[in-house]
Amino acid sequence: LGGAIGTGLIIGSGTALVRGGPLGIFLGYSFVGTVCYLVMVALGEMSAYLPHKKGFAGYATRFVDPAFGFALGWNYVFKYLVVTPNNINAAGVVIQYWTTKVNLAVWMVFAINLLGVRVFGELEFWFSSIKVVTLIGLILMGIIIDLGGNPEHDRLGFRYWDHPYGPMGTYLSTRVHNQHLAIFLGFWSTLINALFAFIGTEVVGVTVGEAQSPRKSIPTAIKRTFVRIVVFYIGGVFVIGLTVPSTNKTLFVANSSKAGAAASPFVVATTLVGIKVLNQIINACILVFVLSAANSDLYIGSRTLYGLALQGQAPAVFARVNRMGVPYVALGLCTCFSGLAFLNVSAGSSKVFGWFVNLVSTFGAITWMCICYTHIRFMQAMRAQGMSRDQLPYKAPLQPFGSWFALVSTAIITLFKGFDDFLPFTTSSFVTAYIGLPVFVVFWAGYKAWYRTRVIPPEKVDLISGVREINEAEARFYDAQEAATPRTIWRRLWDAM
Repeated sequence: LGGAIGTGLIIGSGTALVRGGPLGIFLGYSFVGTVCYLVMVALGEMSAYLPHKKGFAGYATRFVDPAFGFALGWNYVFKYLVVTPNNINAAGVVIQYWTTKVNLAVWMVFAINLLGVRVFGELEFWFSSIKVVTLIGLILMGIIIDLGGNPEHDRLGFRYWDHPYGPMGTYLSTRVHNQHLAIFLGFWSTLINALFAFIGTEVVGVTVGEAQSPRKSIPTAIKRTFVRIVVFYIGGVFVIGLTVPSTNKTLFVANSSKAGAAASPFVVATTLVGIKVLNQIINACILVFVLSAANSDLYIGSRTLYGLALQGQAPAVFARVNRMGVPYVALGLCTCFSGLAFLNVSAGSSKVFGWFVNLVSTFGAITWMCICYTHIRFMQAMRAQGMSRDQLPYKAPLQPFGSWFALVSTAIITLFKGFDDFLPFTTSSFVTAYIGLPVFVVFWAGYKAWYRTRVIPPEKVDLISGVREINEAEARFYDAQEAATPRTIWRRLWDAM
């Protein structure tokens, strides 16, 4: 949960609010949140049945085609090679709220050296705890401000949903010269920002191989995802729409904000109602948010590359580990890519943020589509081999329509995500918006041509290997729990949380 919450919600929501308005951002995040949930339940069904350390790239190799799994694995590596410098760039944006006198490159060096992957678990525990508590506090703060609990005792209500602020934004109205089209484009822009915000939720698929009692813990984690989407993401943007007008000039907008703009709408909300000092505290917490996300992304990226090397799908040098088990070569490569954050010295932090949003959302969207298609093939294989989904440890709801809906919806958003790059045509934004698609095709086609692989027929998909070992390990785990000392009520409450 902590690792997934990052710049897309805390910072990128400012762009979505300006372009889509308060109602547009609420509808956009709700729609993509639904798609995200359908992707997660599809992944959860496969993970609960066959948890292993190869993640969803392993499922793609086993249920679809080795070439498909190879391309998906490298696509996920590319995503994490790019998302880490994006979060470091965001850290620079946050710091610029306090001062623009110090060259941005200084803060980039500072942020990169704060990434302590060697002590990832301990660091991320505290970072994530701060993030979750802070986000809950920000949502409660927004509700209190809206209801009049602010220094000005001004009850805002749905003021910013009315004219001249909202409820819908009019994006690119001066270029399309059609108000209805501008409103639609504003809403469509929120879908793209929401996609970027939700990308990363699928990281549970990387951790299933190391989870205790995966048949129980994975379905529980997937089910709680729905509550977290509603409370943190949809609840967060709803509160933002209540407390900040979409016409506010201090909101951070990708590609156009000046240095020193407030990185988060939550900071703008406190400033508008005259709350002193709190905006500084919130900005500091947001700095923790983005550094935590960068730390988490660096860890996952290096382990994903390490996993590919173990499978023979990446150079063997990336499988090297030190005496502490850290894949230092893979980590070194991922850290080198963090240097991309220095692009903001010449191009500007807001423009570079927009480029990274394009890249990350494309790589992430491809991952979602591959998960959905892999799940569809998994269900087809079960049906072809006479296995009932009722026998599964976790049965995803709304299937097979849910996976098809998520696949088609994500594909449409991805295909048209760069629409504003044509008004007028902008080479840099267009390339970053779509480069992930041909890269995926090249890796898939190249592997297929080299190894002559074929799509596995549903009746020949391996649904059996490894299942017995998992069942036995699960049984041993439950036996050990039965023999252990009974948990106190406080321990059971903590475990539930």
